[in-house]
Amino acid sequence: MKVLIVGGGIIGLLSALELSQAGCNVTILDKQDFGQAASWAGGGILSPMYPWRYPDAVNQLARFGKSMYQQWQPLLQQATGLDIEINPSGMLILDEADFNTGLGWAAHDHDLQQSAQLLDDSALNSINPRLNPRITQGLWFPQLANIRNPRLLKTLITFLKQQPNVRMQPFTTVQRFEVKNNSIRAVVDEKGTHWQADQYVIATGAWSGLLSEQFEWHIPVKPIQGQMILFKAPAQWLPSMVMHQGIYLIPRLDGHIVCGSSTDDLGFNTDVNSEIGLKLQQTAYQLIPGLQDMPIAHAWAGLRPGVPDGVPYIGKAPPGQSQQLNNLWLNCGHFRNGLVMAPASARLLKQQILGETLMVDEAAYLPANRLS
Repeated sequence: MKVLIVGGGIIGLLSALELSQAGCNVTILDKQDFGQAASWAGGGILSPMYPWRYPDAVNQLARFGKSMYQQWQPLLQQATGLDIEINPSGMLILDEADFNTGLGWAAHDHDLQQSAQLLDDSALNSINPRLNPRITQGLWFPQLANIRNPRLLKTLITFLKQQPNVRMQPFTTVQRFEVKNNSIRAVVDEKGTHWQADQYVIATGAWSGLLSEQFEWHIPVKPIQGQMILFKAPAQWLPSMVMHQGIYLIPRLDGHIVCGSSTDDLGFNTDVNSEIGLKLQQTAYQLIPGLQDMPIAHAWAGLRPGVPDGVPYIGKAPPGQSQQLNNLWLNCGHFRNGLVMAPASARLLKQQILGETLMVDEAAYLPANRLS
């Protein structure tokens, strides 16, 4: 089977990995270079932020994130020599209003990856001595990890380029789908080149709505900007992730610390705003005073694929009034949780396309149930 994937972010790349490992011949097209949009820009927390605030459908996919990356890691590292850097740092959530809800959710969920403890100041200091001493309580999730998404993307791209049944074509903008007799016959790029396959997948993140404009249904995905800053500290300086009021600090193994993130509806604008950056800095300094002595290495903004309920669209494209496209699939709309939902989303899509037994109930993700 030949599969063409439009979009080379984490969703497209992992979908290509799943399908190519299953024996499909896969082509990936991206309008820029691979792994350069939201997948690169995100923080890489292997859990939804405040998972109790999300629909069950989000957590159902997210719970597989850490374990599936751990399963892929040996294969990827052996083939490429690259480490995707899973850091099992744990996370401290400092929002007092969420303590009871978070404890109740963790107890009810029975997911070992989301076990939680409410700690006092002495225990907090033991876990993270960099924390502001004025903070006297925190909700501790010891099993939570983060993945270094730029390294993950580099590793996936390197691995896929090694595969004889994968073709990767960057800087190729899909202009339209060529449709005949209820099937996609080709995608046509900006040069007029026709790219043909048996099955086609839209995995273009925040740009997915634009690609659906020629059909009788619309994908309600819009870009939501998130701004980040990167501190450089000594290796192992910050021992755990920290989050408060939606702003997080994520330690990398080499000492870099990612601080994010804002949430702004600014269209496709990725300009860095100095006022937002200053707010992120001030919050970081309040949580971890020692960061005031650490240089800021970089600042950037990415575009999340925002959807109304945060639940991605995974499955065959919905029927229109005049046509049913029997070989077009969606894997898009993951909003703030693309990296953690990506492994399960990609596997579910592979199972749907190949007619395999499904790992989860697909009903909550099916475009036919949600788009018109």
